[in-house]
Amino acid sequence: MKKSIWVVLALLLVIPGLLFTASCGKKSLTADIETMKDKTKEAPAPPPRASAPAPAPVVQKAPEPLKISEEEMRAREKTSAMQALMNEDVYFDYDSAALAPAAQEILKKKAVALNKYSNISITIEGHCDERGTNEYNLALGERRAESAKKFLIDLGLAASRFTTISYGEEKPVGTSSNEEAWVKNRRAHFVLK
Repeated sequence: MKKSIWVVLALLLVIPGLLFTASCGKKSLTADIETMKDKTKEAPAPPPRASAPAPAPVVQKAPEPLKISEEEMRAREKTSAMQALMNEDVYFDYDSAALAPAAQEILKKKAVALNKYSNISITIEGHCDERGTNEYNLALGERRAESAKKFLIDLGLAASRFTTISYGEEKPVGTSSNEEAWVKNRRAHFVLK
């Protein structure tokens, strides 16, 4: 029982203390807010800012064209011509090493580029589709490469600038077993030495 009396007494002392503290806090907070309002009313308005002069417009000069030396221009032209030379294969009909008119036109364009750059040598690769034996396709690939080489020599290019190699069916471009892939694989491909 003594315990409960002490608890009641403690509560009677603690509760009024808390109420007093809370009420005092409200008064000071309220007083602070009122004081701030009064100060903002009393403070003079800041003077208007003088506007800064507008920045002068930035005039951008057109970039000067890059100056490329004549030697650099020739090197770029040579690279472009050689890429065109490399990117265009000569295609053949099934089981044939004869050059079709379209193949001859491609070889004529290659001859023009090769005449212009006489220090370039080329390896002509002969390729076949997957049909036929390995031995037969290697021989057919060699005939295709030699056919392209002979045509270029007949156009006046030196034979010493060309070598030939046959890959037969070993390096296909088209990997499917259908006519669309086979047409891509019957070709002569040109590689710079």
